[in-house]
Amino acid sequence: MEFADILEQTIALLQHQGRISYGALKRRFDLDDAYLDDLKIELIEAQQLARDENDRILVWVGQSAPALLPVPEPTLSPAPTVPLGESPHNERRSSPEAERRQLTVLFCDLVDSTVLAGQLDPEDLREVIRAYQAACAMVIEPLDGHIAQYLGDGLLVYFGYPQAHEDDAQRAIRAGLGMVAAMQALNTQLAQRHGVRIAVRIGIHTGVVVVGEMGGGSRQEQLALGDTPNMAARLQGLAGPDTVVLSAATFRLVRGYFTYQDLGVQSSRAC
Repeated sequence: MEFADILEQTIALLQHQGRISYGALKRRFDLDDAYLDDLKIELIEAQQLARDENDRILVWVGQSAPALLPVPEPTLSPAPTVPLGESPHNERRSSPEAERRQLTVLFCDLVDSTVLAGQLDPEDLREVIRAYQAACAMVIEPLDGHIAQYLGDGLLVYFGYPQAHEDDAQRAIRAGLGMVAAMQALNTQLAQRHGVRIAVRIGIHTGVVVVGEMGGGSRQEQLALGDTPNMAARLQGLAGPDTVVLSAATFRLVRGYFTYQDLGVQSSRAC
């Protein structure tokens, strides 16, 4: 069983039971001591969802799991009267329940976009940004990543929503590396058409979020809330041009699959 699956099931057990012994976890998932230590570090230190008690028991300190409410049977009622000039589509609709889950979040931003804006006419800048976004989307979508937001020249991408996979962390890293390679190919065209080259910085972090509908009226989005997207954005700020930076939480899920360079311990302000 993958680490992400064991982590998710352990979180569900803790939410339901409130506490669980390390011995029970070792028997349930057939864990050795090193694997159990990784699980404890992820829950206690990385995600701060649990605490240790007497070096024998994990105790849940996160939020309780949302209760499941029965869905009422539909009933027939008279159609509402709509004032002249208004549309029935303006009626307020109830938002779906927020969902708690683990995501790997990728945050990508263009390097020196302010400098780029000063070099190009606004119409040419728009063409460059759209080409960059399209190149990224062509890498992200085959890996089942979900582009949650286009933030100017930045992209916020979820792996694990709406569809979860055992290897979401690996998919996110492959997407990040693919986006860097895509910029190299795109730069050949941009140099010829506009005389510019672009580079990206990418940060990736894995953690628990709550996904739900945000906004109002016609401007509503399904967004992941929690520190995970913020951490991905801070990691992006640490990255050099055309570089992908991972958090320790993501690294533990993909150890052995990629070549990496340790950046050492970073301050909380930096990451």
